[in-house]
Order: sequence, then C-alpha cells, then structure tokens
Amino acid sequence: MLKSRFPNITNRISLKIGRFFSRFNLHPNTWTLLSLLFGFLGFLALVQKSMLLGLVFFIISGFLDAIDGGVARVSKKVSKLGGYLDGIIDRINECLLLLGLMVFGLPNLAISNISIPPYIFLALLLFFGSALVSYSRAYACQKRIITDEKTLNKMPGVLERTERLLLIGIGMILYFFNPIFLTWIIFIAFILSFITFLQRVFFTIKKARRVKDEGKI
Repeated sequence: MLKSRFPNITNRISLKIGRFFSRFNLHPNTWTLLSLLFGFLGFLALVQKSMLLGLVFFIISGFLDAIDGGVARVSKKVSKLGGYLDGIIDRINECLLLLGLMVFGLPNLAISNISIPPYIFLALLLFFGSALVSYSRAYACQKRIITDEKTLNKMPGVLERTERLLLIGIGMILYFFNPIFLTWIIFIAFILSFITFLQRVFFTIKKARRVKDEGKI
C-alpha cells in the first residue's frame, strides 16, 4: 500500500538510503545476500526460542533489503537479474520468519468455543500472504494483461509485503507484553493478505476487460 499509494515518497527515501550506503562500494547484490544472512540468523534465533534476538536479526534483514534497491539506482547498477534475486530472497526471508515463528510456538487462538493451533494460520499466511499476493502480480505480467511497470506498481493492496512484515514485527514486539497478541496479529495479517490477493485479482480482471474492449487481446 505504501509503495502504490506514495511512490514518490518511497522513491525519495530509497534514493537517500542508496546515496549513503553506496559509499561502502558494495555491489547491490551483496546487500541482498547480507539480508538473507541475517534472515537466516533470525530464523535460528527463533528456533532457539529467542524472540528478542530473532526480532533484532529480522529488523536488520529488512533494513538491508531496503538498501540494495537504493544502492542499485544510485550506482546505476539496476538489472533484471538483481531485481529477480531481490524478489526471490525477499520471499525466502519471509518464509524463514514465518517458519521460525511456527517452530518458536505461539498460544492457541480461541474463536468462540474453538481453540485452534496458531501454526495453521501461520501456514495460511505464508501461502496466501506471500505466494498468492506475489503470484497474482507476476502472472498478470506473464500473461501480458498488464505490461506497463507503472500500472503494475499501482496494483492495489491493503497489506503488501512491507506492511505485512511491519505488522508481524509489531506483533513480535507486543509478544513481550502478552504472547497472544502475536497470534492475533498473525491472524489479522492472514485476513488482510487474502483481501490484498482479491484486490489484485479484481484489478487485473478490470484491466483485462479494458484491454479487450480496446481490441488488444
């Protein structure tokens, strides 16, 4: 939502970050790989039952992920391969976060008189939130329904990847006040992610009908 609603603001922030960290003379892909390293360390921390250390490592991983794109633009090293690797590692890091929380263990979610193990919602969030939201965008491009980059970036989404991870990060902080808060945050993230998936599907259908009316497909 932030990227699609406020592209100018997010681009300016990205460029400012890129200008500063380009001084270290590291290739953008190196920053991407460092993001993966800290994501893996965060996963290991959660497996070892350390919520605080896991939170710190994933925050660092997310910040490093914000660096690579800015550095690539500032240093004029933007490439399709770099964008591809960045997207793949983004998904790996998100999987590491969710799997780490599954192994860490969370309180069961009570709805009415039913107590449901939270790992079910974590798995659904992983599938719907990460795979389907990204797939709905990528497949619209692959089928050439939407080929313009600006239109792709305007795809609506109440909870895109950045907001989804921020929400889970807030849940990890709230865990220290009451563990059930994180379980509820993850459930909310699952619902909002599925809504985002539906938004993108309807957006693509609308664009496809418009292109068909124009006689382009």
